[in-house]
Parts: sequence; structure tokens; C-alpha cells
Amino acid sequence: MKKKNKILIVRTDRIGDVVLTLPLAKIIKGHYTDSEVHFLVRDYTKPLVELNKFIDKVYTIDELSFLQILKLLSREEYTTIIHVYPVSKLVLASFFAGIKSRIGTGYRLYSFLLNKKIFEHRKTGSRHELEYNVQLLKEIGIDFNPGVNNVDFSIQPRLEDVKTIDKILSKKGINNNLPIIIIHPGSGGSAIDLPLERFIELITKLAQSLKFNIILTGSKSEKDICEKLVVDKRVLNLSGSLTLTELIALINRAEMLVANSTGPIHLAAALKKQVIGFYPKFNECSPKRWGPYTDKKSIFQPEMGCINCSREQCERLNCMNSIDINNVFKTILNTLNLEN
Repeated sequence: MKKKNKILIVRTDRIGDVVLTLPLAKIIKGHYTDSEVHFLVRDYTKPLVELNKFIDKVYTIDELSFLQILKLLSREEYTTIIHVYPVSKLVLASFFAGIKSRIGTGYRLYSFLLNKKIFEHRKTGSRHELEYNVQLLKEIGIDFNPGVNNVDFSIQPRLEDVKTIDKILSKKGINNNLPIIIIHPGSGGSAIDLPLERFIELITKLAQSLKFNIILTGSKSEKDICEKLVVDKRVLNLSGSLTLTELIALINRAEMLVANSTGPIHLAAALKKQVIGFYPKFNECSPKRWGPYTDKKSIFQPEMGCINCSREQCERLNCMNSIDINNVFKTILNTLNLEN
């Protein structure tokens, strides 16, 4: 009897990275209908992955020792492991577990433990992160050309989270006749952010227009930052008060999300919401690699000229401060078909 095609996808980094890996599950099952797809992630991203109906099982790595990982991989008898985000101990464990197809990038010191390699340097930013991820599937015979109209993130908010968000918004007096705009000002250090002063300028314009419900989101560590952005009684600060799945339900309820390069902007894109993104120009954080994977987006970058742009130079020159908030505000109005 032929052994069942059982595939483990490893993505043990952050929310945005995981979102941009989710489409692999449906692509695989579209080509191998009898396959079983599992994900190995961090504890805090597990609830997100569990919303995807094409993923059969989700494991987390946080509390596992090397021997426990090896035991897990051996017990599940995977035919293939795809190291989308290579971690040395996981690559080593997959080798000792005897997994037949071990796939990952070929430029790391421990890549010799893989037997199927893709030789690409992602930091050059020559293509989008999601497209880099899909490239790995060529090693299992899947030649799929991704685009914003043919990838499915398959994120479906849970009914209990939808009900929770409805209760919160009702209690806070949100006007159901006005569109909801979510502002997510932090990025957890993954990129260089739009300065708080520019966010304050934008939120003030939005509040004064009387055309929007404005909701701030962020982690518990970003609560103080968000509190500085409550410039009007029409601004609701929910930072630090929502679970990940509740945040997803809130984004699904909104018309637009405005953010730096961070996980929630990818969640909003995956949920087919309008997004406004603020991105620096250097390759590692450019929208070409890390932009929201959707055609419902407007991207703003520094308006000052840059030569040999780098993170250090961007920070030193405060490049993100040169983004014109008047243009951002007009874009929001036009995108949502509201008159100024």
C-alpha cells in the first residue's frame, strides 16, 4: 500500500511570516488531493493557523526539546518537511527522523542536512515573501505561479470571536453607519515605522472629518504608544485587549486597516480589506518583498531621495517622516468613496 503524502510546513517566526505561508496548504492539496498538511509554528501564532481549513494539524515548538521534536517527527512519519523558516535544530531533527524529502534554502551552514534545496537569497528582496515560499513547492513537483488573484489564505474568523467583537463595539458606542478604520501604529521592530507625530496628524484629520469610526490596535507593550494617539473622543483604543483571533474578527468587520509593515497588515490583506501601508525603501523591508499581497492597497514610502538606502541611513535621516499625510488622508477618502 502506498504511503500517504504527509507534509509538515515549518514557519516558527512572526504573524506576518505565517500569514504569507498559509496559502501553501491549499496549493498542495490542489495538486495532491490525498495529502495531509501539518504546520509547526510558535504558540502565539497557532490560533491563526487553526483558522485555515486546509491545514489538518498544528504543532507548536516553544516548549519542546530537541528530543521531543525528534520524537514528534518520527511519530508522525512525514514524507516531506518544508523548512520555510529554517531553524538549525529543526533541520537536524528532520535529518535524524529520516524524513525522505527535506526541503529548504541552500545557503545556510546546516543546509547540507537538506536533500532538496532552493538557492535564493531572500534579503535581496527580488520577489515577494509569499512567492519565495511558493517556490519551495517546486521540490515536490508543484509549479504554481502565485498572484494576488489566485492565492487563498483561507482565514475564516470564528463565530465566538465575531460575537465578542460585536459586543465590544456595541458597548463602546460604535456608529454602525460609519466605516471602521483600524490604525495599527507599531511593528514590533520588524520595520522602520511612520513617526507617532505623523500618525497623530492623520488620526486628527480622520476624527475631524466625522466620517469614520477609528479604532487603535496593538500588543500589550504598545498600549502606551496607542494611548498617545487618542486625540479625540471618537478614537477607540483596543490595544492590548484582544486575542489574536479577536483581532482577526475585528479586522474582518472593518473596511480598512492603516499600518506599518507588520502582521496585521497581512491579516487585513488576507481578509480582502483595503489597506494603507507605510514602508521604508531599503530592500530588506521594501514593499516588493513585504507588501500586503493584495490589489486593495496603497503604499506610501519616504518622499526624500535616497542613494544606497539602508536601515541605518533611513533611521539617521528620519526618512519616514517625509511621508505626506495630506496625501494619505486624500487616498483614504478616495478609496472609501467619501468626499472631502
